[in-house]
Amino acid sequence: MLADLVITAAAEAWRGAGEIIATGIGPIPRLAASLAKSSFAPDLLLTDAEVFYRVTPVPLGKRVGPEPTVEGWAPYAHMFDMLWSGHRHAMVAPVQLDRFGQVNISVIGDHARPKSAMLGARGFPGNSVHHPNSFFFPQHTKRAFVSGEVDFVCSAGYNPARFPGGRLPPWLDLRLIVTNLAVLDFGGPDHAIRVRSLHPGITFEQVQDNTGFPLVRPDVLPVTPAPGAEAVAIIAALDPGGVRHTIVRAEPA
Repeated sequence: MLADLVITAAAEAWRGAGEIIATGIGPIPRLAASLAKSSFAPDLLLTDAEVFYRVTPVPLGKRVGPEPTVEGWAPYAHMFDMLWSGHRHAMVAPVQLDRFGQVNISVIGDHARPKSAMLGARGFPGNSVHHPNSFFFPQHTKRAFVSGEVDFVCSAGYNPARFPGGRLPPWLDLRLIVTNLAVLDFGGPDHAIRVRSLHPGITFEQVQDNTGFPLVRPDVLPVTPAPGAEAVAIIAALDPGGVRHTIVRAEPA
């Protein structure tokens, strides 16, 4: 299933992260963080979206069976202390992303007269300057991966024009981009977005044709690894209602 492959690829964002908060915004990023903690990154801290850290991830949907064991208390004050000190890595699901890694969740079109209004910038500005961030897009299209800049910049990216003297700050840390077509990162020259792996049956040309800016193509482009039986079982237990399949629908060849 493509959804399971995408979740497994996204989970790699937290490999070797240590004892930090892993925040996945939306079902796919949340399942990815939960898979990471359940398999290769047991030191990750995951909240239950309420006020507690849980020893085992909380599955999607209505809770059934015994409550997962509480590992610690996570009030706002503690969360912000962890966030401001860089001890969090979030994976978010924006509406637009540009070649600099700037993202938009606020408005489509001109801010004064938008075609559509969405969430507003929310916590994106602060998050982008305090801790690592990764991104998930269920549909890799030119509407999401835009030419030029995003319609409204909600978080910092590798755009020198947005910083005094054109110097990028050393603390800016953008990592993975996972979509329904490929896994990308910021490993190209001057943090240019690079294709890291292609999902089964997808070509580099397909990814480039669905992107509004040039992508870096490495000499070797592997296929995104398929999840093993253990990962598939963990994902199924974390998402018994199959919410993931309503978000990532297409299947690879």
